[in-house]
Amino acid sequence: TLSNIASGFMIAITKPFKEGDFVEIAGQSGVINTVGISVTEMNTPDNKHVIIPNKTVWGGTIVNYTRNRYRRIDMETGVSYADDLDKVITTTMSILKSNKMVLKNPAPQVAVKSMADSAVVFVVRPWVRTDDYWDAFFDLQKALKQGYDKAGISIPFPQMDVHMEK
Repeated sequence: TLSNIASGFMIAITKPFKEGDFVEIAGQSGVINTVGISVTEMNTPDNKHVIIPNKTVWGGTIVNYTRNRYRRIDMETGVSYADDLDKVITTTMSILKSNKMVLKNPAPQVAVKSMADSAVVFVVRPWVRTDDYWDAFFDLQKALKQGYDKAGISIPFPQMDVHMEK
């Protein structure tokens, strides 16, 4: 009990989060409801109420997703080895720049990440306001698929050839 209270004081002094912040603490993610003297309470995205002893909160890693004004969306997309990579970059950047939630500064990044088994994998990294993160994420996923279709860019999927012998 004393270590929970001492940890509660440390949380109160350092303020790693506040009510309303979306955080990840002790393997749980959710919105902070209250920070008490001995426990911290949050609601998960699927509306479970979680109570975490402050000793556990203060003794572990705290990830605060809403503290900063801007966040980078980290996406990956794969295209066919037959596609023109410069065209993929140009098309992707055009889609990012046309989305009103994507910030101009810092500029979005599109780059080849790897050459995987069935696709050339690109990282797509636009910056958005933290409040727009999920709306932008979902809008961009849809826009990338539609934009690639329109530009004739293929999004491959894993395939297996089976050879049968008599």
